[in-house]
Amino acid sequence: MIVELKDIIWKRDSRTILNHINWTIQKGENWALVGLNGSGKTSLLKIIAGTMWPSKGEVWVLNQRFGNTDLRKLRRSIGWVSNALHEQIHGEEPVLDIVISGKFASFGIYEKVEKEDVEYATTILKQLKIDHFKDCPFFQLSQGEKQKVLIARALMAKPGLLILDEPCNGLDVLARENLLQTIQHMGENPEGPSIVYVTHHIEEIVPTISKVILLKKGQVLAQGNRDDILTSQQLSECFSTRVDVHWNKERPWITVLE
Repeated sequence: MIVELKDIIWKRDSRTILNHINWTIQKGENWALVGLNGSGKTSLLKIIAGTMWPSKGEVWVLNQRFGNTDLRKLRRSIGWVSNALHEQIHGEEPVLDIVISGKFASFGIYEKVEKEDVEYATTILKQLKIDHFKDCPFFQLSQGEKQKVLIARALMAKPGLLILDEPCNGLDVLARENLLQTIQHMGENPEGPSIVYVTHHIEEIVPTISKVILLKKGQVLAQGNRDDILTSQQLSECFSTRVDVHWNKERPWITVLE
């Protein structure tokens, strides 16, 4: 079991942000978490990542029950990539060092680096096809290249769960498609982590992401196989506007009707 949430409720002051969330992710499954801004996506991710505690309910991540495990150790097995991480990286730091720092869950390297660490980081960069940037300072990279470096950093700790929090934000169409192709390849790797891809742009849901959960106003609207969930009717309800869904090359696309 990668994730199991049982009747999760989270309240901030007197406001209920997450309301009775039940969600299970099995090993080998890749999920998309879809919802508008303010639907509760980030709050749900923080609970899964162990950085926020629910008001009620049970949380299991990577077979560890919250309350009975050391969350500091568990977080090292959870990779999280978001645009917010860019601000925590020193622009002059070389790409290889940034990737290696993922092993220690730090920004900057303050522990001894072994030869095997350098070799493994280089292997990840080759898999993501950015090994030619390993000696470049981070600030010189394009936005899409920076996102790949952050993914490589997250993979350095060999996580069982990889959360990609709107990774295509700010990318042009070519950089976006390049990154999505990388995510598709990652999802096809049977040795790789389970992926949770967070978005409100459903065209970013590549074929290897076969499961979808829809969140609306802090509640689960629907969840299951993506072909059953990504319908015109359910997405119209999720986005609170009438949309039409069509499929092209195994990816869903929407047209807003009103």
